[in-house]
Amino acid sequence: VQLQASGGGLVQPGGSLILSCAASGSIFSINAMGWYRQAPGKQREVVALIYSGGSTNYADSVKGRFTISRDNGKSTVYLQMNSLKPEDTAVYYCNTKTFTGTNWRDSWGQGTLVTVSS
Repeated sequence: VQLQASGGGLVQPGGSLILSCAASGSIFSINAMGWYRQAPGKQREVVALIYSGGSTNYADSVKGRFTISRDNGKSTVYLQMNSLKPEDTAVYYCNTKTFTGTNWRDSWGQGTLVTVSS
């Protein structure tokens, strides 16, 4: 699976951004798509995931502010980010998960920088 993310940028606190990620290749094998982020000096953390059945998971820190969705073809995932805070500043990575039958395989996009600052 190859991933192409876009949509990052600079936004003021309280503002909104939408990230998108288009998957190509073996998209039929994808079991989940989502976003992780990594702030300077911190470990990469999960932000939101959407599974093939439509269920979603969110980090507690973004619940009620971020919404993950995907297109009907299930090859593009979006992250609508509202009420952004300075602590949301990070590089955001698109992710897909494929269950191989014995373990999970991750694929990663190139990362897109989100900066929340006045």
